[in-house]
Amino acid sequence: MRLTTTQLVISLLIALTLGGFLAYALWKQRKEAKQLLDEHEKKVKAAGPAATQPLQLQAYERLMLLVDRIALPNLISRTNQTGLSAKEMQALLTMQVRQEFEYNVTQQIYVSQESWEAVRNLKDQNILIINQIASFLPAEATGQDLSRSILEMLMQSPKASLHNVVADVLSYEAKKLM
Repeated sequence: MRLTTTQLVISLLIALTLGGFLAYALWKQRKEAKQLLDEHEKKVKAAGPAATQPLQLQAYERLMLLVDRIALPNLISRTNQTGLSAKEMQALLTMQVRQEFEYNVTQQIYVSQESWEAVRNLKDQNILIINQIASFLPAEATGQDLSRSILEMLMQSPKASLHNVVADVLSYEAKKLM
């Protein structure tokens, strides 16, 4: 089927009209969204810091809980399962750390950059410790062996664990808000 010139022109006019209408609708929608966002920002600024302080304090509280939950001794006692190989325990521990962190990732918008970096560094350090210790264990090692090795390393070198330092940073930042 071959289109005549008239049909082609009509098709192009319809397409251009539709395209123009869609572009206008999108522009109008974005303009309205920007106006709403501007109005919201003005309200937040007018309310002052007192409006966001409860959210910030709640975020610090949630991050303190996160730090406690991913502290290696606490993590090991919570995930202690018999019958796992060292590789399975390694996967379980690292998965738990990542899940806890991901569950609380939105809290970063309410806390200082330094506090968030400290929490992220703790997560990364704990995963690194788990993976490094697991890499030194023999292939037939059990999950109990991995857990024991991690706890022994922490007892021999208490400075290897950042969780107390991160908790102190979060506590200090939260107290500045009060």
